[in-house]
Amino acid sequence: MSSIISAVRAGMTTIDLNSDMGEYDTPELLAREAEIMPLITSANIACGAHAGHPDLMRRTARLAARYNVAIGAHPGFPDTEDFGRRDRQISAEEVVSLVSTQLKILAGVLASEQLTLAHVKLHGALYTLAARDRAVADAVARAITSFDPHLLLFALAGSELAKRGRTAGLTVIQEAFADRAYRSDGTLVPRIQPDALLETPQQVQQQLRAILKGSITSIDGQSVPIQAATLCVHLDSPHAAEFLQLIRLEIQSAGIRIAKPVQA
Repeated sequence: MSSIISAVRAGMTTIDLNSDMGEYDTPELLAREAEIMPLITSANIACGAHAGHPDLMRRTARLAARYNVAIGAHPGFPDTEDFGRRDRQISAEEVVSLVSTQLKILAGVLASEQLTLAHVKLHGALYTLAARDRAVADAVARAITSFDPHLLLFALAGSELAKRGRTAGLTVIQEAFADRAYRSDGTLVPRIQPDALLETPQQVQQQLRAILKGSITSIDGQSVPIQAATLCVHLDSPHAAEFLQLIRLEIQSAGIRIAKPVQA
């Protein structure tokens, strides 16, 4: 473990752990949500487009508040059949409307519970599109700044969205994934491809250690620099709780504090 501590990127003192939530309304996944909520520091709640509904948003938000977990919006394409993961063409104005509408929906639910929205993290195909398309990234940033310029923006580390969000004046929290494989351009391997998901503790531990050192190895063996302030573990992984326990132990052993991000 000493080699990990000595290799941790200079200046990293805290890191956030996030998970996408409020997407499933089944006993099994609601139980998993309750199991992992105490292990994370930020929850991204689906806003009713790709998944979720007001009652589920409310339930998830209450659970997050119980554990002092930051609550974020998780807007995606309105595509429940494909869970917001199908690529599509969309104009900048449609992006602004799509994101703004979903922010308003979740914010309304939170207001009824006297809770506050802290951040925004896109979902699925919208996340991927904004990561590479400047016009879409600009539109997302515009929607967020118009709604509340104090909201944090979670964005794929090194992505177009991270750059455009900063240009728009938002505080950007760069994100890495402990349970997903990467391509050599720093983007995620699409879920439809083999080996897109890391499914064993050994794989997750190796990926985490690489992230803490400041780079990851892509699926084709390339070294990709990465700087992240938040790590995502997906709720729909059957081993999510096990992965998070491992990640927490590894991070704390490296002398890094686990904490939700704050406005710069």
